[in-house]
Parts: sequence; C-alpha cells; structure tokens
Amino acid sequence: MKTTEYDVIVIGGGAAGLSGALALVRSRRSVLVIDNGQPRNAPAGHVHNFLTRDGTPPSEIYAIGREEVAGYGGQFATGTVTAVRRGEVFTVELADGTTYQARRILVTSGLTDVLPDVPGLAEQWGKDVLHCPYCHGWEVQDQAIGVLATSPQAVHQAQMFRQLSDDVTLFLHGTELTDEQWEELAARQIAVVQGKVEQIEVVDGKLTGVRLEGGKVIPRDALTVQAQLRSRAAFLVDLGLETTELEMAGSVYGDAIEVDAKGETAVPGVFAAGNVTEPMAQVVHAAGAGLRAGAAINGDLIAEETRLALAARGS
Repeated sequence: MKTTEYDVIVIGGGAAGLSGALALVRSRRSVLVIDNGQPRNAPAGHVHNFLTRDGTPPSEIYAIGREEVAGYGGQFATGTVTAVRRGEVFTVELADGTTYQARRILVTSGLTDVLPDVPGLAEQWGKDVLHCPYCHGWEVQDQAIGVLATSPQAVHQAQMFRQLSDDVTLFLHGTELTDEQWEELAARQIAVVQGKVEQIEVVDGKLTGVRLEGGKVIPRDALTVQAQLRSRAAFLVDLGLETTELEMAGSVYGDAIEVDAKGETAVPGVFAAGNVTEPMAQVVHAAGAGLRAGAAINGDLIAEETRLALAARGS
C-alpha cells in the first residue's frame, strides 16, 4: 500500500507545532501533525503570560488549535515517533510501525522535565512543586516558599521568588554557596537550610513541608526546583542530528536542537521550534517560534518548486 506523502509532517502537537501547522495549512500546504497526547505542561492547571489567554488550561488551548488547523484541511495522527529517515523524501516511523512521508519535517516534540530523585516531587509537579516564577509565581505569592537547590542557579531562583513572598527558604541539598551568595541571601532575608532533603510531606494532596535527613520537617506551602530539561529528540538519530548541552552559571541544565534564525536545523529540510530548541520558552514564545518556522518551511518549498519549474521549462 502506498504511503501518503505530505508537504510537511509536524512532530508534536503543542503550541509550536500547532502554530507552525496553522501557518502552513493557510498557505495551502498538506500537513500532518503527529502527537502522542503527552504535552510537557499537562500537569499544569493553567497557562500564564499568554496575552488574551492568561489562565486558560493548556488542554483547552490545544483543542482550539487543533480545531483551527483541521478547519483549513490539516490532518492529525496519534502516536509516538521512533525514527525519521531521509531519502528522496523524509519517512517518519511510529512505534506501532506506521509510516508517513513528507517533503519537509517540523520538529516540535518539546522536552521532558527530569526531577531530582526526591520522593514526592513528581506527584506534586505542576501543582505546588514548581519551577518558574513567571508561570506560577503569582499563584503562590505571600506563601511559605521553598527552593530546592540542584545547581548554582538556585540562588537566582530564590531571589526571583523573594520578589513574590517574604517567606523564602533555600534548601542547599548538598550544594555549596560562595561568600558573596551567602551575603546576597542574608541581605534579602532569605533563609538557608543545610543538609540533604529526604522527601516532601503531603497531606490530602497538598504539600505541607520538606523533610530533611534526620527527620526534621520545615513547613512549606510550595517548593520550587530547577529540573533537568531534556529534549525529546532521540528519534532524529538516523538523520545524524544530535542535541547540544546547555549551560548556565557553569552548570549543565539540559539540551536542545540547534537551529538558525529561520528554525532550520543542520539537516536540510528539517526544521524545529519550541521547547526542543529553546527549553526556557513559555507557551507564547513557542507559538511564535512555530509560526516563524512554518513560514520558513513554506518559503523553502516555494524555492524548491521554482527551481523545478525552471528546470522543466528549460527542458
């Protein structure tokens, strides 16, 4: 049976993927969006800092986006992409063995937040275990906030949340501070607790405190942590496309696919946008990057079609 060929396959149906798909279908491109139904922000109740959509549940934004893309003829498939191979066109393979083909690929598969191995963190992630003051800070203002140190960036994170509450405690969890950092924290009255964190305490589904090795519990209403931001890009290995480690303050915090200003990767015809290229991007940023990449793909296809038309005319 012949495999259907599309102009573009979009891998990932979040904000970046749907935004790119929308730009393409409105340019009368045939587009297939493949998504596994597991967006990074699924645990979060609401999206914030998205103008006109502040406070909207992520699932609602994606449902509206899918409806808009489908309204212009875009198609959807549910599944997990396991490989992308290049021949005369690109072949995309899913975990169930299904294959699709396309002239161009837009990767918007996002990332996975890898949390420290502390019991209780994963269950509360996106609720009262948080990472971003811009995403969730308003919702925990004036509460007792803890910051679990996982890298040198924890001091900066504590200072950010100090803007939102007078009661902020930094749990060092085995990390060390410079003399300057100790002074900075003291100047803004940010408490510091040494020693390892053993687990977080939860009562009736709500975080109530942080338990240290030895049993002491520090009451907290919310806990922030910087997760490792690992791109969902293993399926690109057959293309020879690898991710690059990202550093901040001398510490690796994740990895990402490198792209140029248009969103094109080192592999011609493969573009990428969203958290898979920019882990810190919020939903509104990802949507903008998806639009830019979608427009660039349409331009790339037009250039190819023009070359082919000229060649045909010359013959």
